[in-house]
Amino acid sequence: MGQAALPAYRSKFSKRQLTQPQLLAILCLMRYEDWTFREAEGRLAEHQELRAVLGLQHVPDDTTLCRFLGRLDELVLEQTLRAVVGRLMPQTGRPATVAVDATGLTPGAISTFFVKRAKDREPGFTWRHGLKWTMAVEVDRRIILAQTTRRGPTNDGATWRPLVDTAHRHGPIGLVLADAEFDSERHHQHVRHVVQAHRVIPAKRGSAKWHIQGIRAHMRRNVPTHLYRRRSLIESVISAVKRKLSARAPGRSLYTQGLQALLLGVADNIYRL
Repeated sequence: MGQAALPAYRSKFSKRQLTQPQLLAILCLMRYEDWTFREAEGRLAEHQELRAVLGLQHVPDDTTLCRFLGRLDELVLEQTLRAVVGRLMPQTGRPATVAVDATGLTPGAISTFFVKRAKDREPGFTWRHGLKWTMAVEVDRRIILAQTTRRGPTNDGATWRPLVDTAHRHGPIGLVLADAEFDSERHHQHVRHVVQAHRVIPAKRGSAKWHIQGIRAHMRRNVPTHLYRRRSLIESVISAVKRKLSARAPGRSLYTQGLQALLLGVADNIYRL
């Protein structure tokens, strides 16, 4: 899949010992196994079979992997994700059910429970902002169709429509599900007129005394619960990723943490191949 997003070599002056798709495959393997850069170097040096599968003639050191991660951008990972989704989703023409949700990823091994307890005990303890990972998932096959990252905690309403549009490029969408965080009249109108699909987003924003109009007013009076129940499947996907792969997005900068989260989504899709 890396060949669809990256050329073999970054420059004509490259040493040509390792290709960029090979380095990208190693980074995905790191996220799948939740390795550090040094652990990845050690595992590759130990296992000849693993090097043979990846086609490696040389074992990259941890500095090479770290620098390659810093040169990546979201566009490359989006193209890689698109190539993986193309293999997971055959073009059957059947409209898909897509759910959108977000979750937080920690920058290290420290838990949010410890942070809260330490903050209560020590007034001078500084809060560490985490990373917000937002995704659009095809709930029938548990496939991540689109993803993005932001610094959290934050409201993800601004990222909702681009995610749905990106998911729509993979095929027709019949139903879009989201929780009350994404409640907006503009979101309803966008799905109806642009995506041309049904949508279930509970209209819970605002006081009960507000006189809302449009689609939100209808959604507040009559929420199709039998359809909305399927939104819980995206929470199952998030839980499976954190339990089986990783709940961390390691990195010193927000940009690096975002790349680690996007690699986590690509690794989860590859896990389902």
